[in-house]
Formats: sequence, C-alpha cells, structure tokens
Amino acid sequence: MGTLAAKTFAQSEWHETARRAPAPRCQDGAMADCTHVAEIRDVTPSTTEGCEDCLAVGGRWVHLRECLTCGHVGCCDSSPAKHASAHYATTEHPVIRSFEPGEDWRWCYVDQEIV
Repeated sequence: MGTLAAKTFAQSEWHETARRAPAPRCQDGAMADCTHVAEIRDVTPSTTEGCEDCLAVGGRWVHLRECLTCGHVGCCDSSPAKHASAHYATTEHPVIRSFEPGEDWRWCYVDQEIV
C-alpha cells in the first residue's frame, strides 16, 4: 500500500486550500503561456485514500496527482504503474496538480510545463 495510505486525510482542509492555489508565475511574474489551463474545472477528487487505480488492484504508489478536468486521482511517474500519465493517455485531460500535502503546482501534459 502507498505511503499516503497510512496518513489520515485530515487533508480535506488542505485539499480545499490547495485546489484553489494560485497558478505559478514565470520568473518575471507573468503567467505561464499554456492555453490548456482553460480546461481546468472545479473538480472533486475521485478518492482521498490514494491512487484510485492502485487501490482497485492492490498496487502501490509514490506520490499522487489529481486530474483537473475530472478529479481522477492517480499515481505519479515514479510509481510502478504511472496511473496519472495513463489517465492522460486515455482521456487527453491535459492538466494535473500535485495531490500531496504542501504542494501547489500544476502540470500540463500537452505543453510539458508547470502551469
């Protein structure tokens, strides 16, 4: 089971804060150029217990990512199954965010950049 499985998700408070975190800015203060941020929705995570797909098959994960189009929670590319990337490959939902406490970055798969 993943490292977050042992943690309690007293992160509903964290989740609400992180979900509404401001988009990162470039060094000069300008917003990132990615047009896919327009596809970001106000989503509800598919689970707060860990990677949705790993939980279904008894897999393990390293870090979690949330799809900002539909709320799917999948594991990162350092995890054996790479479910977040697999979700993008299947759905073409372009932007994810870290679903880790204390992290507030977003990533666009299409543009391959932090947005």
